[in-house]
Amino acid sequence: MFLTRQHVAIVRTLGVAIVATVGLSACATYDDEFAGINSRLDTLDTRVQSAAQSAESANQSAQQANQRLDQMESRVQQLETAPRRVPRG
Repeated sequence: MFLTRQHVAIVRTLGVAIVATVGLSACATYDDEFAGINSRLDTLDTRVQSAAQSAESANQSAQQANQRLDQMESRVQQLETAPRRVPRG
């Protein structure tokens, strides 16, 4: 059986269609994988931003606590260096 040009063209067209279908189905798989990866990255980004906000809040609280300690230290030094008062009575 000899293949005519028309048969060869049909076989080529079917071959291209099969390759295209397989290629597109592979792309769909990659699209699903990329969607999953992007979702995980979004989740991680949200966690990192939350952690950064928590760290900033903790840093501000620590700075305020240090300022209060400095004020207390200054007052304690004043009391320690003040002349002793003689008790009445």
